[in-house]
Amino acid sequence: MSEHVRPASAGAEDRRLGTWAPRRPTPPIVGGEGCELIAENGDRYLDLTAGYGVCCLGYNHPAIVDAIKRQAERLTFCPLNVSSAVRAEYVEALVAILPAKLDRVFLCNSGTEAVEGALKFAALATGRSRTVALRSSFHGRTLGALAMTWNPAARRPYDGLLHDAVFVQPEAEAVDQAVSGETAAVVLEPVQGEGGVNVLGDDVLLATRRACDRHGALLILDEVQTGFGRCGRWFAHQYTPGLEPDLVAMAKGIGGGFPLGAIAYGSRVAEALRPGSHGSTYGGNPLACAVGLAVIETLERLDLPARAATIGARFVESLRSRFASNPRVREVRGRGLMIGVVLRERAGRHIARLATEHRVLALPAGPNVVRLLPPLIVTDEELERGAEAIQDVLGGE
Repeated sequence: MSEHVRPASAGAEDRRLGTWAPRRPTPPIVGGEGCELIAENGDRYLDLTAGYGVCCLGYNHPAIVDAIKRQAERLTFCPLNVSSAVRAEYVEALVAILPAKLDRVFLCNSGTEAVEGALKFAALATGRSRTVALRSSFHGRTLGALAMTWNPAARRPYDGLLHDAVFVQPEAEAVDQAVSGETAAVVLEPVQGEGGVNVLGDDVLLATRRACDRHGALLILDEVQTGFGRCGRWFAHQYTPGLEPDLVAMAKGIGGGFPLGAIAYGSRVAEALRPGSHGSTYGGNPLACAVGLAVIETLERLDLPARAATIGARFVESLRSRFASNPRVREVRGRGLMIGVVLRERAGRHIARLATEHRVLALPAGPNVVRLLPPLIVTDEELERGAEAIQDVLGGE
């Protein structure tokens, strides 16, 4: 590993990052390799979060590094009012892995942008503004996406600024009753991430589709965290036969660590959009498209979505076996490599202990779930190291 020098201002990081200041469970991180982050003191941290699910190929994957280097030597920015060869190539590759009816793509930079854009497109296509979302949902922190995010504490400071959203239980009957002729869209995650790694049933997903069809509303699937192989398919909704979304919001794993997001949509939405309806200065820039293309090609070449299904199922069974008699664990659930260890108590202090004592990183999901989103290249040995650390933390107090 090359030598890294810590900036003189790094000590002021907590003050200067405002609301995003870290709690510093680790020394400053200066590098990364595979599934590990490397601190300035040489400590290596097994990251079973893939950086909030972003680094699906792990850290510094050769395909991504090479794509950035090659594209940086050619062109780092290309305005949207001219054609871009790499953008055209990327969009073609992205559409090829999407549901057949979603043959148009808008490129942006993040998940919240993708959700915002999808909501805006739905309003344009339907002429309506009312939306339906699920309890325990999380869709982002900008105003439109925040309006669809269930956590009342997150929304409360912005009362009066958010658009009209109705939250219902993730149950078929509840969704069916909530959708009406005033509904522009229903927005949901096939597996709720921040809300607790809750896998939605086929009955809920298909009932939502039927309700949208009956009332002329659009179905928006938030696959920001669940997409790009994370759940064992290219997209988590592909587990539900016959489910066809009107729009899909994507980010995180789509760029393998590089800022990239996208909205996929079909003809009904496309007919409502006009030049200037939406835009993004940096969306679809050459560097992002080159990286996105490398991610798709690597996921395909290594068949990582299928691998996530296999290794994830094996890991879930291993965790269930470990914690079968542990009174602090209620259950283990998930899909592919999106896994939640559900506790009978709050999870925050356990996650902090993992980082400080065992050099293993995990995430909370709701108040009582330890969330695991490892890179799709993770090995069985690395997963077992993580499982042993979690077992030690839960059994050692």
